[in-house]
Amino acid sequence: MILPRIIPCLLLSGKGLVKGINFRKHQYVGDPINAVYIFNEKEVDELLFLDVSARKENRIPPLDLVEKIADECLMPFGVGGGITNIQEIRNLLSIGAEKVCICTAAIENPNIIKEAADTFGSQSIIVSIDVKKNTWGKYEVYKKCGTKSTGLDPVEYAMRVEKSGAGEILINSIDKDGTMNGYDLEIIKKITDIVSIPVIACGGAGKYSDLAEPINNSNCSASAAGSLFVFHGPRKAVLINYPSKEELEQIRGK
Repeated sequence: MILPRIIPCLLLSGKGLVKGINFRKHQYVGDPINAVYIFNEKEVDELLFLDVSARKENRIPPLDLVEKIADECLMPFGVGGGITNIQEIRNLLSIGAEKVCICTAAIENPNIIKEAADTFGSQSIIVSIDVKKNTWGKYEVYKKCGTKSTGLDPVEYAMRVEKSGAGEILINSIDKDGTMNGYDLEIIKKITDIVSIPVIACGGAGKYSDLAEPINNSNCSASAAGSLFVFHGPRKAVLINYPSKEELEQIRGK
């Protein structure tokens, strides 16, 4: 039996670790390599690094940083941000990333998912679906770091992504991002009910018990969080943390 994963989702802006709210107002919170050292000690399941400024700056995450992460990281990790073509994916995987996460390119060029899956294997390809409710309460898929609505229905898009060959889907709630008031379980469950590939829930976890909700109530393969694993206390002091083995058992319902 494959245990559900608990994944720190760390945001980069170039070579710095940042955190924001609702995909905006990102502030520097530390050195990503220092975070890797701490997560190594805590024996985390997996890490995911997303570069929030890569798309705007027309680049992918810095290869020298990704290579250093690969040298130091003792667990599998994925990386995303600004990826637009197969060569960029090849570059990231060749220096040690186990997975790449694609968002905007998967919307603007759907063929990239199939081509990447055929070239590197579906297990290497995560497609991020950034979702937000519009004025009428309808969920929509966004691109370009949550700045532009596509008008796409996330459930229909998830089905298309799976059919194209994606190995995993990351559901990232823009409305919940950084709020630490719980996941958007409604849209998560709608997608897990319709696809058969692994789904990672992200956006909104504020306490360890929140991590259990997508796993136990929405059949997710993983719960991811950012602020929860970076901040501590009501004043949000920067303190890298992760559940203990006993807490992980409770989260997973074991």
